[in-house]
Amino acid sequence: QVQLVESGGGLVQAGGSLRLSCAASGRTVNTYAIGWFRQAPGKEREFVAAVNWNGSSTHYADSVKGRFTISRDNAKNTVYLQMNSLKPEDTANYYCGASPRYGPTTREQSVWYDFWGQGTQVTVSS
Repeated sequence: QVQLVESGGGLVQAGGSLRLSCAASGRTVNTYAIGWFRQAPGKEREFVAAVNWNGSSTHYADSVKGRFTISRDNAKNTVYLQMNSLKPEDTANYYCGASPRYGPTTREQSVWYDFWGQGTQVTVSS
């Protein structure tokens, strides 16, 4: 089992920054890829970013590329999402998920993630 807890959300003005954290626990958590997804009211959950088990590979949605950075510190069992140049359309509940798979056909699909956190709300005002 893997447990995930997100934190760091909040209210920020457009152009501002936030750093989200995903604290993971579980015996084999550092063997999992971690992905960040977001879901706005009335919309489906969408992929944001993913990192493989040791941080050597990252992948981003086109909508956040160049603005968001995902990283992980396995010594602290934590994955981060640094979000810069935030836009009102980034407003959503942000979730981290853990997947034993990391590949071009799986990392963007929420169905391949076995464990999820409870989410943290990010609100960007214009």
